[in-house]
Amino acid sequence: MTARYLGPLPAHGRFDYSPITRRADHAWPNGARLAIYLGFNLEHFAFGEGMGACIGPAHPHPDVLNFSWREYGNRVGAWRCLELFDSLGLPSSTLLNTALYDHCPELVAASVARGDELIGHGHSNSERQADMAEAEEAALLADCRERMQAESGQAPAGWLSPWISESRLTPDLLAEAGYGYTLNWCHDDQPIRMRTRSGRTLWSVPYPQELNDIPMIIARQMDAKDFAAMVIDNADEMLEQSRRQPLVMGLALHPYIVGQPYRLRHLRRALAHLAGLRDRGEIWFTTPGEICRHMEQLEPT
Repeated sequence: MTARYLGPLPAHGRFDYSPITRRADHAWPNGARLAIYLGFNLEHFAFGEGMGACIGPAHPHPDVLNFSWREYGNRVGAWRCLELFDSLGLPSSTLLNTALYDHCPELVAASVARGDELIGHGHSNSERQADMAEAEEAALLADCRERMQAESGQAPAGWLSPWISESRLTPDLLAEAGYGYTLNWCHDDQPIRMRTRSGRTLWSVPYPQELNDIPMIIARQMDAKDFAAMVIDNADEMLEQSRRQPLVMGLALHPYIVGQPYRLRHLRRALAHLAGLRDRGEIWFTTPGEICRHMEQLEPT
């Protein structure tokens, strides 16, 4: 059998390889070396069809078990999480399915009232962008941006695809639709510029695939206390690493998972640790949009 690849492998062309140990140095706005943000995923799912995370075996539609478990996040879990964020004075970055404007506008309004950044996250997590034609995907990106501007008074600067699913053109379409950054590419601990066909700037801001309750708690069946310890350990280790270069740490949360009471208790311990680092001036607790604005000042086009 002849090997298919003997030379360079097919590449995306969006950015070049760059070892993190050989990059320009800088500090975040408050002089800290580590920037941390909360990625709070508010999602809605079609009943009786489409995709969705599962707590138990997936059943033929209508899958009441798994649908109702996810809906707990919008009805109860998200509100408990917002109370927790408020108690610690933590900003949040709301990754928003625009279907929530139809389903539970009160929840979106609560995030807006807190001053949280709204980030585009598709219309629903029941579908994936990789399944869409170019025109269909471009329409989705434009529709979500326009809906968020009309309903909440802020057009999203950033985007996370449902299921982090992309077509080969997604970065190009994001830049052309007016988005300034993407959270889809989870390949680094620093923001980087991505190449797009229009030449417009699209930042890639680090978003966590492991410091994320879906892959850890659902896929790997990690206990809530261990997930909390993981958050604390990750922050402490990155704080040490950031002495050598500035870093970004995201924490991805879904209210139907961490909003369950026994998990929320452990999340409180982890977030209190992060709030303590903030209070001592050791980290910059922020949002992806603020990170991008700072990078634009450091590296203007």
